[in-house]
Amino acid sequence: MSDAKPLRWNDYRSDLAPVWCPGCGDYSVVAAMYRALAELQIPPHELAVISGIGCSSRLPGYVNAFGMNTIHGRAIPVATGLKTARPDTTVIAVGGDGDGFSIGGGHLPHVARRNLDMTYIVMDNRIYGLTKGQTSPTTPQGERTATSLYGWPETPANPIGLALAYGMSFVAQSFAGDIKGLTKLIVQAVRWPGFSFIEVHSPCVTYRGHDQYQLIRERARPVPEDHDTGDRAGAFRLADDPDHLYLGVIFQRENSTFGERMDELRVHAQAAGRVGFDSAVSRFAV
Repeated sequence: MSDAKPLRWNDYRSDLAPVWCPGCGDYSVVAAMYRALAELQIPPHELAVISGIGCSSRLPGYVNAFGMNTIHGRAIPVATGLKTARPDTTVIAVGGDGDGFSIGGGHLPHVARRNLDMTYIVMDNRIYGLTKGQTSPTTPQGERTATSLYGWPETPANPIGLALAYGMSFVAQSFAGDIKGLTKLIVQAVRWPGFSFIEVHSPCVTYRGHDQYQLIRERARPVPEDHDTGDRAGAFRLADDPDHLYLGVIFQRENSTFGERMDELRVHAQAAGRVGFDSAVSRFAV
């Protein structure tokens, strides 16, 4: 029996102090992550946090684990390569709405269909905060920003709807103002055997105003108790509700993971006498 002390939340906090604006919702996200990791008791050397570029993508530097800031929109492919090469590592990808749904949006259907066993947390503030307040893919129609002085004419993307349409096996929604609920969702997502996606509504008080917390709270509702999380059609109805923001697990349905299918393929290939298969897979994964 090991005599090691249980890991606490501050064991996952790095020496680097966050530099987000005062009031930014991302502070709550990293706090929830610390608490979730302590509950999961994942050793820091067995954890990797991967991000792209943006305010929220600073997060890997604040976690005591392996981490990497990739280029804009490329958190998912880098995390995919890592998880494929080192399946024993717990991989969490993080980013924002611009990083994830604009330049990085093309990677989402592919990580969904592969169903890699990793988690993707998107901190959606509906603005490009790091580059001074331009519209993002989720900016509400009609909103005035640095790049839409007379109101934004486009219909915003629906991240939960996209996740469901792409066939992600675990889809959840949360709010930075609910650290307890977000902590619970991160634990569930990391434990999920497959690709898990959490959209976190994380207000940008600098470019969207301090009223964002109150506006989100007015719309927020827990997922109805009678909602069947295995019902994709029912999940779409929750995602398309224009008046409410449902917090919790929206959809979950187990499916074989990419790692499991690769293991099966390896067995079949080796049985067929392809002794070089493992080295070929290693070159592909890297």
